Amino acid sequence: MVNKQKFLQKQRRRRQNHVRNRVRGNAERPRLCVHRSLRHLSVQLIDDASGQTLVSAGTQDKQLRDKISYGGNRDAAQLVGKALAERALQAGIKQVALDRGHYRYHGRLAALADAAREGGLQL
Repeated sequence: MVNKQKFLQKQRRRRQNHVRNRVRGNAERPRLCVHRSLRHLSVQLIDDASGQTLVSAGTQDKQLRDKISYGGNRDAAQLVGKALAERALQAGIKQVALDRGHYRYHGRLAALADAAREGGLQL
């Protein structure tokens, strides 16, 4: 490969589109979109029909920042999942469609989803 980063970015975009074409969010069942970096994790509930973010949570939120020592591990993902579930239930959202993007469903992402399920959301 001449330009490996460009190739990897193209593969990520392909995987992301593959997942996103199957998952659409609406007001009754918004899309739970996940962004994962090395140090942080953020999630949003998005209504694709109106293009609005309904609820969001992340390791950089003011309420969660004090509880989390490092945002790039499974413990932080569990706290974010619980916080998202609480905020979604307050907003009247009970069902969501998980949009994992190009990330594999394992590790931090699985911990986030399990915590959201324990918090009362249906994935």
